[in-house]
Amino acid sequence: MNKLHLNKETIADCRRLAHAVATKTQQFIDRHTTDSVERATLRLFGVDGVDFEDVPIPNRIVDHWKQAGVLARGASNLLAEALAATGWSLPDLVKRHIESDVPLFGYPKLPKDRVVAILEPYWRPIKESILKGRALREERLAASPKHKTDLYVIVATGNIHEDVKQARAAAVSGADIIAVIRTTGQSLLDYVPYGATTEGFGGTYATQENFRIMRKALDEVGAELGRYVKLVNYASGLCMPEIASMAAMERLDVLLNDSLYGIIFRDINMRRTIVDQSFSRRLNALSGIIINTGEDNYLTTSDAFDEAHTVLASQFLNEQFAYFAGLPANQMGLGHAFEIDPNIENSFLYELAQAQMAREIFPEAPLKYMPPTKHINGNIFRAYEQNTLFNMIVQMTDQSIHLLGMMTEAIHTPFLSDRHLAIKNAKMIQTAMASISSEIAFPRDGLIETRAKSVLDRAHALLAQVNEDGLFATLEKGVFAGIKRLETGGKGLSGVFLKADDYVNAVMDERGNAR
Repeated sequence: MNKLHLNKETIADCRRLAHAVATKTQQFIDRHTTDSVERATLRLFGVDGVDFEDVPIPNRIVDHWKQAGVLARGASNLLAEALAATGWSLPDLVKRHIESDVPLFGYPKLPKDRVVAILEPYWRPIKESILKGRALREERLAASPKHKTDLYVIVATGNIHEDVKQARAAAVSGADIIAVIRTTGQSLLDYVPYGATTEGFGGTYATQENFRIMRKALDEVGAELGRYVKLVNYASGLCMPEIASMAAMERLDVLLNDSLYGIIFRDINMRRTIVDQSFSRRLNALSGIIINTGEDNYLTTSDAFDEAHTVLASQFLNEQFAYFAGLPANQMGLGHAFEIDPNIENSFLYELAQAQMAREIFPEAPLKYMPPTKHINGNIFRAYEQNTLFNMIVQMTDQSIHLLGMMTEAIHTPFLSDRHLAIKNAKMIQTAMASISSEIAFPRDGLIETRAKSVLDRAHALLAQVNEDGLFATLEKGVFAGIKRLETGGKGLSGVFLKADDYVNAVMDERGNAR
């Protein structure tokens, strides 16, 4: 597909430049670990729960190692050595540590193969469960009705049990993907709450029990409807690897998992985020979870017309970081958005150019296309019109994941009726324009093609500059979304460690693949 006649050499060079940036950054990633990577590793051995003060046990253990100055050796080394020296099982060891302060360090060191062998009985059943969940998803998707675009809606009540009611209603109305929005600020928490939760602001806490509750509910409604309903949550923030591990264990289908979003929009330290995203995506690759990246957010702070090239440049970077983590193209839900001011003449054509360009450059990716938000106001009729235009471009350019706009976007969290109307609008467009993408062509050197080529050229120039400066220096300059971040600033820097020479992770091998 090359309706826009984009320069293939320019596209290839964009990928070469993005690969060079990712390669240099990966060298940093490979040398470092973080609090959250080690906590996620503990969870993948089955360490879970809270202590008598409601502190998550993975946090308590990692803090124990940090205070002793030994975390750089990795949770795997320290745990295996304690197990070998005491002869206890892992549950017994953890219980004695919590109840009696039995130390989890200071035992005789072990060779790497011995560490892996000791922990393998704990990791293997969890890995097998993850793979079983992946196979079940694939089996149920194969038996579901086929369509090229999934309709995606959100629920955000703050109460997981109320979320279930809203998610069921959305699925019955025709939604294919349900996203449970996280409570405001959870990305800034350096721990994962435990158990089912019923109090959240603007969303519901991401916990493993909440994942389990919603997965069960969507499986039940999916069985009633005769189709598989996908579940989404958010693996961004200070606990990105832990969220990814819990999502893998509970068979979530999609995770918001961007390599730069937390740095730019949540002021999470860039070193921390870049290490965490790599580990998270390796788990996503294992479990078959599709990632969604957050380039759409750039256009909520920057002008969508002038800064469109930053979205494309970031997509190229996210693609390369995903490849380094072992994610295939069909798990890369690269993000973009319909955010140009509708009062600009030909704004629809410029949006069409951007969406078609993304579809042609990333043909295998399940692109996630975001609705208008920045220029939505309290006029619900205008919002409905804007969302209809957005829905038309989804159909015209074969987008894969279609997050539905709500006419009350600028007023309140959507009512059930708002969500129902959004789904019906999208389905009407799908029916009325079913074959439109195969029926349209764009004139050579017309406005749409010229715009797409201009955006591509500017993205190419930007990637060349990023390659010259390096990713961290680029983020310090505020190139993306106009927001500057310091390499040594932000939240979570104290949780980044240079790996010790004998560092071992019994979940991942030396190439970063799940063992």
